[in-house]
Amino acid sequence: MTNNLSTVKALTFDVFGTVVDWRSSVIRECAELGRREGIIADWASFADKWRGGYAPAMDQVRRGEIPWKSIDELHRMVLERLLEEFNITELIEDEKVHLNKAWHRLTPWPDSVEGLLRLKEKYIVATLSNGNISLLVNMAKYSGLPWDCILSSELAKHYKPDKEVYLTAASLLDLDPEQIMMCAAHRDDLEAASALGLKTAYISRPLEFGPEGKTDEIEDMPFDIIAQDILDLAQKLGV
Repeated sequence: MTNNLSTVKALTFDVFGTVVDWRSSVIRECAELGRREGIIADWASFADKWRGGYAPAMDQVRRGEIPWKSIDELHRMVLERLLEEFNITELIEDEKVHLNKAWHRLTPWPDSVEGLLRLKEKYIVATLSNGNISLLVNMAKYSGLPWDCILSSELAKHYKPDKEVYLTAASLLDLDPEQIMMCAAHRDDLEAASALGLKTAYISRPLEFGPEGKTDEIEDMPFDIIAQDILDLAQKLGV
C-alpha cells in the first residue's frame, strides 16, 4: 500500500455492475417469469433496455422534469414502457411488482463476497449506490453481501455522479473525503469522486454488459488502483 493511501479508512462501492452481475441476474428473473407465464421474448434485449433507461430517468430527476423518485420507482417507469414495447400484456400488478424487484435479487460476481470479507478486516466497507436503501438491504440479505454500512444516493436526494452523493457519504461516516476510497467499474463515478478528493479504485468488469458489451480502456486510467476484481483490490491494499 502506497503512502498516499495510508489515510484511507473506508471503501465505498458502486454496486450495480461492480459488485453484482445485474445483467445475468435480470435475464434470469425475466426468463423465469416467461416460463411461468408462457411469454416468449428476447430477455437479454429486455434486460439491456431496462438498464439503458436508468440513466435517462435519473437525468429527468436532475433536470427537475420529474420530482425525486427512488431507483425502484424509476425502474418501474422504465418497466412499464418496456412491457408495452415488447407487447407483454399478461402481467397483473403483483407480477409487475415482483419483476420490478428483480433488482433486489442480483447475484454477486464470484469474487465479491470473499473480497469484501477480506477488506472488512482493515476497512469500513459500504455501498455508495444510486440504488435506494430498501433495495440495497434486500440485495445484501439475498446475496450475502457483508456490508458494514448501507449508503445510498437516496440519503442526499441526488444521483451519482452529483457531488452531493459523495460528500453526504463522507459526512455520515464522519470522514474527510481523502479518507474514503470510491471503488467502481465505471469511470464517470470515479472521476466525480476524485474531483472531490476521494481516493479511487477501478474494478474491471469486462462482462458487465455481456460478452459483446463495450468496456473501458484501462490504459492510462488516472485512478489510485486498477484492480482485476475485488480480491485483487484486497491484495493491492495489502489485506
